Amino acid sequence: MPGDGLHGTSGSEELSRAQVSAFRLSRHHLLSRAPRESLAAVAGDICGVQAQLMSAAQIALWARVQDLTPEDVEQALWQERILVKTWCMRGTVHLLPAVVLPVYVGALKRSAVRAEQRWMAKHGATKEDLEVMVRAVVEALAGVPLTRRELALRVAARLGPEAKQWVEHSWGGVVKQACLQGLACFGPDRGKEITFVRQDQWLSGPGPLSEEEAGKALLRGYLRSYGPATLQDFAAWTGMAAGEAASIRDRSGDEVIEGSVEGRPGLILREDLAAIKATAEDHATVRLLPSFDAYLLGHRDKSHLVDKEHYKLVYRKAGWLSPVVLSGGRAIGIWSQEHRGRRLRLKVELFERIASVASDQIEAEAKDLGRFLGTDSELAFVGPD
Repeated sequence: MPGDGLHGTSGSEELSRAQVSAFRLSRHHLLSRAPRESLAAVAGDICGVQAQLMSAAQIALWARVQDLTPEDVEQALWQERILVKTWCMRGTVHLLPAVVLPVYVGALKRSAVRAEQRWMAKHGATKEDLEVMVRAVVEALAGVPLTRRELALRVAARLGPEAKQWVEHSWGGVVKQACLQGLACFGPDRGKEITFVRQDQWLSGPGPLSEEEAGKALLRGYLRSYGPATLQDFAAWTGMAAGEAASIRDRSGDEVIEGSVEGRPGLILREDLAAIKATAEDHATVRLLPSFDAYLLGHRDKSHLVDKEHYKLVYRKAGWLSPVVLSGGRAIGIWSQEHRGRRLRLKVELFERIASVASDQIEAEAKDLGRFLGTDSELAFVGPD
């Protein structure tokens, strides 16, 4: 049907694949790195950094921020508190700028909480049980960061031992519920243990947004980073149902328009149209992206990112992603790392032959990754001669 972002229309703007690729790379800070003081802004520009593996989240930011160190990320999270770690899109852990957290909570809370409640109901916890346990979690966190075990013991002391399993659950349990509702978030690690904190006591900043305003803001942010994109892309990226995504699009009015990439339709922001058309198409910059990098997760169809014959080398079983070598907006190989004594050994498996300039860029990236990780690095290539 015309105008829904799923089918082409006679009024849609025709864009080239090269223009769109360069635009997305630019918005993801993958053409040139941003200055260190822009760390939190970069996390916002890419709509969050997936962080179930903190090492991968740090490397995702390193790939986009000049001269970054892991200590910069830690300081932004735990001292300055300009970044926040919490569950959001697709029920996964992300790093987000604290100032935009109300957008993500407001837009995603209803669908995310409902999905978690359905899952937990299958395992014996009613909606009423969850509401009681979430309140107990928030009360237990008053004034102090707690490890998951400490939190479980406090909740169990209040509600009984059967509540303990729901706090300690490996998939997040009621702590995840509290985070999705904007009531809690991750606190600073205590040794090897994570902690949780009350969000209202940990963060200062803007108050909550209505679901309608938050949804429109989230769609704008998503299209600013990933456009052109379909409603199916947006729904899959957020974890929403298709109908919820369509409602947000309908409320966004004429600020969202149709685009077409070599005959494939999608949505873009009206204000971005000129920027896409003006983007230089020469974008052969090479980056080493970690597993679960945001750039690799924004669209359902991954054909613009990786050739079909290499798809399963990147997007692996059980939702795991390989770290990739990105050139011209596409995966030209995968890479892995291992520590040998005090040295970092990087192995790059290329899918295709590359020019010497690309090889030099990979070597430069590997050297700087060693700098970021505080060690010397060595590089080994595997693949086409």
